[in-house]
Amino acid sequence: MPPPALELLTPEEMGRADSLAPGLGVPGPVLMDNAGRAVARAIRAKYRPCRVLVLAGPGNNGGDGYVAARYLAQEGWPICVAALGPPRAGSDAAGAAALWRGPMVPFAPAEAERADLVVDAVFGAGLTRDVGGLAAETLRAARRIVAVDTPSGVDGGTGQVRGYAPQADLTVTFFRLKPGHLLLPGRDLCGETVLADIGMPTSVLHTIQPTVRLNAPGLWTLPSLQVGAHKYSRGHVTVLGGADMTGAATLAADAARRVGAGLVTIAASARADVYRSAAPGLLVSEAPLETLLQDGRRRVWVCGPGLGTEAARRSLPVLLAAGRHVVADADVFSAFADNPDALLGAAVLTPHEGEFVRCFGPISDNRLSAARAAAVRTGAVVLLKGADTVIAAPDGRAAINASAPPWLATAGSGDVLAGLIAGLLAQGMAAWDAACAAVWLHGQAANLAGPGLVVEDLGRHIAPALASGNAATTKPNRSGRDRL
Repeated sequence: MPPPALELLTPEEMGRADSLAPGLGVPGPVLMDNAGRAVARAIRAKYRPCRVLVLAGPGNNGGDGYVAARYLAQEGWPICVAALGPPRAGSDAAGAAALWRGPMVPFAPAEAERADLVVDAVFGAGLTRDVGGLAAETLRAARRIVAVDTPSGVDGGTGQVRGYAPQADLTVTFFRLKPGHLLLPGRDLCGETVLADIGMPTSVLHTIQPTVRLNAPGLWTLPSLQVGAHKYSRGHVTVLGGADMTGAATLAADAARRVGAGLVTIAASARADVYRSAAPGLLVSEAPLETLLQDGRRRVWVCGPGLGTEAARRSLPVLLAAGRHVVADADVFSAFADNPDALLGAAVLTPHEGEFVRCFGPISDNRLSAARAAAVRTGAVVLLKGADTVIAAPDGRAAINASAPPWLATAGSGDVLAGLIAGLLAQGMAAWDAACAAVWLHGQAANLAGPGLVVEDLGRHIAPALASGNAATTKPNRSGRDRL
């Protein structure tokens, strides 16, 4: 199966693609016919023939529904359509509705209850108002739903719910995924998501120039070892070690080593004996921070995991003033709560949602916008952690990660992630690439470990995750009918 296309289009950008297509030789009715055919094809692939009700809205989403109904009826499926309202006269949707010769029934909850399968073609991803009233009541009555584009009520730009949105069993979308297919709760409400090729010219992307990507191999390339490589050429990572939560720094250091850094040192002003007992290949230094900074080869530092608030408050300004590449995590965000300007100069910031709010303020309902604003403010790559991790760069680029399984939510996993980022930075990756690659490797290692994972399991799965990441980047990235 080919890898999914990496570009993500907001609803507005998808609207621009639709408007550009006719000028490139693909009229709107052709795109609509291809989209409806793709919905029918996906339904036939997943379900046996059954009683189907298509709930059609007045816009293009409804038009896709009329086309899907026509193709399913041609295959002998018992199907009828309920229209929330008539399409606008002269629109592509009106043309599709005119070609439907099958039964029409009232748009009502009772009709949805009678159907074995309901096709939600009411509203698409670009909905600008909350779903309520009759539309919500009818969707709520459905037992099993296939959504066209997104479940009605899911905002395609943010993944948030506008009023009411149903739980879909299957969602069929077209050309490129939207952020709302990957951001929660939209990702869960979509169920299985199928991305269908409908003949949209890929050249529209040159005009649109989308800035949001799916985080996957192909967006970045992992470092490759040269024949003459040695430990110093592979980079030196220094992790600040705290006096109490020694496991956090140890986990970060282990991850940096496993992802390829040539040397990794824990700078331990206290409890050095505990750190020295961790692993034979881990270096430990009790030298003062200022002394360690005299070595110019120590370019990459991890500051925060298990460090303690006071130590983070003392150390981070020193590292930033020295011009080092700093991965700031954990206790840094408590140390500088409500003071994000203190983070200026860091390479990568890795807050989870609570830490982000503590430092930058409320996220509201748009994780993507919040992460981008924080990146612009600090000049750092901001990695807003979660099941739908967002990575944002100061130049406006953003990526959404979908590789992490739920069992990655375990104590210490964030420390491992910080170490992965630092290890990739030490090998010469740019901050944006290192953050994106590390997030994907983190999730892939957890997938390889499987359910029941505890954080100590991640380390031994980093090498096979690296192998799969390298293998994936050698495959062509093209649009197609992909399942996520």
